[in-house]
Amino acid sequence: MILSDTHRQFRAQVREFVQNEVAPCARDLDRSGEFPWKLVRRLGEMHLTGIYVPKEYGGAGLDTLHYTIAVEEVGRICGSTGIFLAAHSSLGVFPIYYAGNEMQKRKWLVPLAKGEKIGSFGLTEPEAGSDAAATKTTAKRDGDKYILNGEKRFITSGSVADVIIITATQDPSKGYHGISAFVVEKGTPGFSYGRDEEKLGLHGSITSELVFEDCAIPAENLLGEEGDGFRIFMETLDGGRISIGALALGIGQGALDAAVNFSRSNNRDGKPLSKSQSIQSMIAEMATDIEAARLLVYQASALKDAGMPYVKEAAMAKYYASTVGMKAASMAIDIHGLLGMTDVYPVERFIRDEKLMEIGEGTSEIQKIVIARQILGK
Repeated sequence: MILSDTHRQFRAQVREFVQNEVAPCARDLDRSGEFPWKLVRRLGEMHLTGIYVPKEYGGAGLDTLHYTIAVEEVGRICGSTGIFLAAHSSLGVFPIYYAGNEMQKRKWLVPLAKGEKIGSFGLTEPEAGSDAAATKTTAKRDGDKYILNGEKRFITSGSVADVIIITATQDPSKGYHGISAFVVEKGTPGFSYGRDEEKLGLHGSITSELVFEDCAIPAENLLGEEGDGFRIFMETLDGGRISIGALALGIGQGALDAAVNFSRSNNRDGKPLSKSQSIQSMIAEMATDIEAARLLVYQASALKDAGMPYVKEAAMAKYYASTVGMKAASMAIDIHGLLGMTDVYPVERFIRDEKLMEIGEGTSEIQKIVIARQILGK
């Protein structure tokens, strides 16, 4: 896909920012497990936290492809910062942009798009992961309030978010027709946090349990209409698959970059590794896979921008990019040899960070189901 001059210039700007400000601290973020507060503020200052949001609501007024490029470029260097940007933008910002009324947009979308507040999305539960329609968290109308009870798990940026969109069922007997979406603000009585997960990778990203115990929120915090929750989160997840596809692509590209640099600068038997045909074969395979993934991710982004159906393409992009990203990270470690197993080089971090891309926003098996249903008919 040939990018416009505007998209190429944008990529260059983001890449310069990432190289100068993200790259120097990526390794330390992984080691310390600290949330990248400074980088989050800078993402807001760079207008990257609301790329596709119209300027009247605090965003940059750009398109989905700009956003995809930003996530890819950040992920190429730091998966933890990349997953924050992806989750904040596609899960924290999008539902309010998509389904919020004017009051909700002014109150929450503007500061989220500006990066003044952090957004999150609470869908997954201890007993409802891939089957999101099996939501157990409940919402009961009580006058001018809704009372929330239940738990959410594996929520990206959960305990650091200022604004969280959650799903809850008002009538379990209605299945997904009984699910609604609500906005919950940090500090609301009855809303608390469980543990932050210790994870294989993405150590600089916070992944939290959320607990709602008779949590009363104003009725005006309902997003859309009652019963709209399933529609809202399905639309959110469709776009979120592009986000995770872009992040998987970026991490895979980072692994390829590291493998190329290592093969050029290290010798075997007095010759650069890059002269070895076996190394060349692996580099060629990685590069081809990653370029194919890039075309899928960019195509899904372009279709969304054009207002055309993109559900199948987004699922394909997420599935393929995460698959070849893991493959590229593994091959990069092979090229590094035993050194690839140490944190002297970033490839061991890349493979740990990449694994989540095969699971988050719907596992690879779920993506195959989505793709097959789009092809065969529902």
